[in-house]
Amino acid sequence: MNKTFIGTVTSVKMQKTVSVEVERRFRHHFYKKVITRHKKLKVHNEGIDLKVGDKVKITETRPLSKEKHFIVIEKVTDKKLKAKSSVKK
Repeated sequence: MNKTFIGTVTSVKMQKTVSVEVERRFRHHFYKKVITRHKKLKVHNEGIDLKVGDKVKITETRPLSKEKHFIVIEKVTDKKLKAKSSVKK
């Protein structure tokens, strides 16, 4: 099964590539504190008009270059994010 993430576009200066920051949160196993980690990924984007700050859904794929291993599936709207967060509760 492929990994799927939702992240924020941080750069659109490359051709057919965008930089996306993915945030993950987890609870420390001993201290029980919620820890936030960020990872910037280079993502293949072809045909979707994106701007800095857009939320996107990305998924893992075969290596497309040295650093690109993800592709943009769709641009996520606020309605979809709210619907997804309300389902998890």
